[in-house]
Amino acid sequence: MFDFNKSKENIEKSRLTIPLLPLRDVVVFPHMIVPLFVGREKSINALESAMRHEKGIFLTAQKSAEIDDPVEDDIYTVGTIGNIIQLLRLPDGTVKALVEGVERGVIKNYIPNEDFFLVDVEELGKGYSAESDTKMEALIRNIAEAFTRYGKLNRKVPPEMMGPMSSVDDPEKFSDTVAAYLHVKLDERQKVLETTDIVVRLEKIYALLMAEIEILEVEGRIRKRVKTQMEKTQKDYYLNEQMRAIQKEMGEEDSFKGEMKELEKKLKEKKLPEEAHQKVEQEMKKLKMMSPMSAEATVVRNYIDWIFALPWCEKTEDKKDLRESERILEEDHYGLKKVKERILEYLAVQILSKKKKGSILCFVGPPGVGKTSIAKSIARATNRKFVRLSLGGLRDEAEIRGHRKTYIGAMPGKIIQLLKKAGTSNPVFCLDEIDKLSSDFRGDPASALLEVLDPEQNIAFNDNYIEVDYDLSDIMFITTANVLQTIPAALQDRTEVIRIAGYTEPEKLNIARKYLVAKEMEANGLTEKNIAFSDGALLTIIRKYTREAGVRNLEREIASICRKVARRIVTDGNTRKIKMSSKSVEKYLGIPKFKFGEVEGKDRVGLTVGLAWTEVGGELLTIESSVLRGTGKLTLTGKLGDVMQESAQAALTYVRSRASDLGLDENFYKKVDIHVHAPEGAIPKDGPSAGIAMATSITSALLKKKVRRDLAMTGEITLRGRVLPIGGLKEKLLAAHRGHIKTVIIPSENEKDLAEIPANVLRELEIVLVENADDVLQRAFIPEDKTEIYPYETGAAGATGTAGAGEMRVNA
Repeated sequence: MFDFNKSKENIEKSRLTIPLLPLRDVVVFPHMIVPLFVGREKSINALESAMRHEKGIFLTAQKSAEIDDPVEDDIYTVGTIGNIIQLLRLPDGTVKALVEGVERGVIKNYIPNEDFFLVDVEELGKGYSAESDTKMEALIRNIAEAFTRYGKLNRKVPPEMMGPMSSVDDPEKFSDTVAAYLHVKLDERQKVLETTDIVVRLEKIYALLMAEIEILEVEGRIRKRVKTQMEKTQKDYYLNEQMRAIQKEMGEEDSFKGEMKELEKKLKEKKLPEEAHQKVEQEMKKLKMMSPMSAEATVVRNYIDWIFALPWCEKTEDKKDLRESERILEEDHYGLKKVKERILEYLAVQILSKKKKGSILCFVGPPGVGKTSIAKSIARATNRKFVRLSLGGLRDEAEIRGHRKTYIGAMPGKIIQLLKKAGTSNPVFCLDEIDKLSSDFRGDPASALLEVLDPEQNIAFNDNYIEVDYDLSDIMFITTANVLQTIPAALQDRTEVIRIAGYTEPEKLNIARKYLVAKEMEANGLTEKNIAFSDGALLTIIRKYTREAGVRNLEREIASICRKVARRIVTDGNTRKIKMSSKSVEKYLGIPKFKFGEVEGKDRVGLTVGLAWTEVGGELLTIESSVLRGTGKLTLTGKLGDVMQESAQAALTYVRSRASDLGLDENFYKKVDIHVHAPEGAIPKDGPSAGIAMATSITSALLKKKVRRDLAMTGEITLRGRVLPIGGLKEKLLAAHRGHIKTVIIPSENEKDLAEIPANVLRELEIVLVENADDVLQRAFIPEDKTEIYPYETGAAGATGTAGAGEMRVNA
């Protein structure tokens, strides 16, 4: 209970002449102790004068805190008479003063003084009436209760103030103590200070206190709403969301204007197709309406960034000097005449035609013949950017078409990604290993490529992520493959197939001399002062250490020699030039891996040399037959496929049909078992083109006639003995040339394919065209043959150790 009688004492008004201290943004109430930092010279003088004369000081607020040198009209007339408890001068020249408010006062007049403000102050009386006791009691109770709520909401009110407030028995002190902790505007605090009637003052304090409580409760609701909107992992964005929620509560518009202006500027500067322009505008409208911290806004922003990053209209200028382009192609690659001609034709059309469409080429050939590297050279020759996408093992259709942007982590497909990387809309785009595409439950990438590689459709390629048609017609697509069989027919139909067969020995020598040696010397830190390769050394490497259609293994063997020479130079300090000759190659590469120029040692019975085609080029295929006493059983071994087994059965049927002409008993097959074997049994073999080789081998075994060891053959056989055409003739003849075969028997219908065979190969091979198997037997057997039978051997010319188990499939 408050002692109202104490408050009603008749206090005699007194006047004082004391220094004045004008305050900025501070109102000091009676009974309030507050520290003040004073820096103005007049204010410091006023404090020092008050301390010297021990008269106290008048504390009143300035009307505007921005005024550094106030005059009388800039200072409120009502303030607080206070005592200086402590005065401390700081090193920077300012003064720290600890003052205590004692009583309200009003300025009666200013006394002239140059050093500081000196004023006559009269203490303000206290106004109240007896009938106001009940109202005062009610106000004090309400304020005490409200102040408790206020203290819980406002962390700036010290918790230790809650207890003492209930023990204050003076209404004046109670009201001033509460007013001191109200965080309201300066003019509101000044009005409370100027109010002398205790009841009116308490009413004002209660109104301000309730308004502050309401504001603090709103702030609390805002904080709570923000917390519920945020995920646990988004605590870093708490302050930003709080600011947004406050602005929303106050009715202010929240639209990250700076970012949107930047996007609008990009939209004006970026040259986009009409459809893409409209799409970006729509997405930007959505973005303006979203919370910038939402997941959806991030998706939209990423999408807009992708649209701006793509080269919609940026292009490089094609070279118009065909001679320069031809020089670049010749400089980078030896041979490949057909490929180079096609590229120069394409450039000529681009120069003459106004309707420019991208070309789609498919280079098919064994590994190591330069399919991918020629694509890079084409980019250099045409002055275009080069990008490469490896399709080997690609299973997911979304890798081509992209994911829809509704999925988490969605991105465009590889086509769009690589175009962004290229920075132009007309690069040379290499789709490598297109024959090794796969498919599973996620889709068929080969089907997705149909749109990419169709000149009539790719003008409007639609990526699932971009959702806007993109023109791919200016791109020069180049696909590479080892075999055509595994490429879907629909894809083959959309490309112009250019076959790149293996290299001949002279071509390999030129490639090694002009390109590979210099490349590996540079890669291994050698110069012409350190090492020199003779043609004889290179030929020895080609003949005895490699047997391939391309030059990849040749490059590895040259690199091996260079590394060994580099090590020798470093360890021995040898600075003399090492001349690599054919005799010194073995010292660096070890024992030769292959026999060169050695066909079968002797003509054998039942042993023929066929020609096979594999994904790494042509190969020589040995066929062996053995006749044993039995009951007419045909045994086929060597991991032969179904087609090749049927071919062997057709060959045997042909021999049986020609039994009388061959001098055999018509029922010979009932008394013997025939075993046909294709050595290197771990390698799968299939195809019909070994038909005449099998028929010759079976006939040789039955007649005990030897077959020429320097002769190879290829061709499909029918039951009537007709020899049908085969594929891969160029690769097969190159394999025969590598194996130093002298004569090759081929179907007469393949005569047209001889135009593609290098002239030096045709000069060194005798090509025999046949239509019937009878002609094959006449050329294959030794005319004057003795009946001596030699043990069968498993090796044959060029058929040694070219692959391990399961490495390739041979198509005979």
